[in-house]
Amino acid sequence: VGKASTALAADFSQEVGVQVPTGFYDPLFLLSGADQDRFDKLRYVELKHGRIAQLAFLGQIATRAGMHLPGNIDYSGHSFSSYPNGVAALFGPDAIPKEGLLQMIAFVGFLELFVMKDSANGAAPGEFPGDFRNGALDFGWDKQSDKWKLEKRSVELNNGRAAMMGILGLMVHENLGNGASLPIIGSGF
Repeated sequence: VGKASTALAADFSQEVGVQVPTGFYDPLFLLSGADQDRFDKLRYVELKHGRIAQLAFLGQIATRAGMHLPGNIDYSGHSFSSYPNGVAALFGPDAIPKEGLLQMIAFVGFLELFVMKDSANGAAPGEFPGDFRNGALDFGWDKQSDKWKLEKRSVELNNGRAAMMGILGLMVHENLGNGASLPIIGSGF
């Protein structure tokens, strides 16, 4: 539900993602005295972090269950499964080479700068913060009712919030040395 930007503080209690039992939840007071532009920027960041956390959580679950891409990761013959799971794949004695890490960072940077843009970052205006369709990808979104769209946006926000907590928990367990002992991860499904 978009609102016009004003210099006055706005009421965000009716925005997408405000749900029972917490209602509007801003424990760090990031939106005290904020306008709609500030809210939209923070909502964009929340959506982006939530989407990344969902991918990270799924990646943790899949790789710890033994699912790896087939084939080799490089021309030297190292298979994808020859590297450790989790954070150890990026940092540590058996981590992927630094060149591989730099390639991943460069690819994500390319996506950030040229592909995954919304109206807050120079793309054509979308319907809401985090709308990355950019006039190209739709998958039937425009044919749905406003009620359906609000419900799906709320589901995405909540799934992202849960994934942020989930990946944080998995990283804590991994650093405590308990990563493989989590029941669902170590069981191989």
